[in-house]
Amino acid sequence: MQYFPKVMVGLDLTEMDDILIKKVVALSKFLGIEKCYFVHVAKNLEIPQEILALYPDLISPTDESIEAMIHNKLKEHSFPKDIEVEAFVEEGSHPLDTFLRWAKLKDADLIVMGRKEDLPGNGVLADGVAKKAPCSILLLQEKRPVKLPKKILILTDFSSHNHMIYEFSERVASTAGAELIPLHVYEVPSGYSKTGKTYEEFSEIMKENARKDFKKFVSKHEKTDLECELLLNDGRNIGIQITEFAKKAEADVILLGSRGRTASAAILLGSTAEKLIHANKLLPMLIFKKKGETMGFFDALFKI
Repeated sequence: MQYFPKVMVGLDLTEMDDILIKKVVALSKFLGIEKCYFVHVAKNLEIPQEILALYPDLISPTDESIEAMIHNKLKEHSFPKDIEVEAFVEEGSHPLDTFLRWAKLKDADLIVMGRKEDLPGNGVLADGVAKKAPCSILLLQEKRPVKLPKKILILTDFSSHNHMIYEFSERVASTAGAELIPLHVYEVPSGYSKTGKTYEEFSEIMKENARKDFKKFVSKHEKTDLECELLLNDGRNIGIQITEFAKKAEADVILLGSRGRTASAAILLGSTAEKLIHANKLLPMLIFKKKGETMGFFDALFKI
């Protein structure tokens, strides 16, 4: 199964674009890309009249000139022959809304955005897209070396949505020889003391229950011999705890799912995913969303 045949990549006309293009090319087989759209959303291409009055020789950049610049960048990279590549520029006073409209219009299966570390930029658009995208999102770090992942950390909650992530992971493991590391975060209920047991005793009960739930969950997959890592939530920021674990496990990428609490709110990430986005500055993240869950919301957005 090809999970991401249509991919949309956000560009900002900085050095990050070259890094992002190079990484998308390297990961194209891993992602199963068939068509790749490279998109830049400009807030306003027009030069203010006050500036033009002072400098009449200035020429506003056009969509065509920016597109030509992007095409020249793309020519510097060797895309597989079976991938169709397209670049376009859009203007919009609200870049996030414009970008998301185009993701729906192009029926994107995956959106790829860059995460800057040293390069200028605040990452507001990337964070906004990650939170509200109608499809899966891949966040790629600026400095991370370009390579196929060998260790994949999969956040696991035993839900039906998680099965899709495991199917993808198993395909990667078989084609790229990657090791899968399931991780489940569990916690002790606040009313544990009423049971007469200590915190440590009830922690062991929750841990054993999670272990049983995983065995039941993983029995529906090919790799039934996987062991799930179990992390007790110690009360700190959950994003920081998961990031620390990922570093210790020497993971190359983090996979997680996003499930809306209601149909209308399905575009929003859960609190764990949001905290992880902000805490994780080191590893690429692939956030799975069930395509189509949020189409009602985006149909309304598209008509605005």
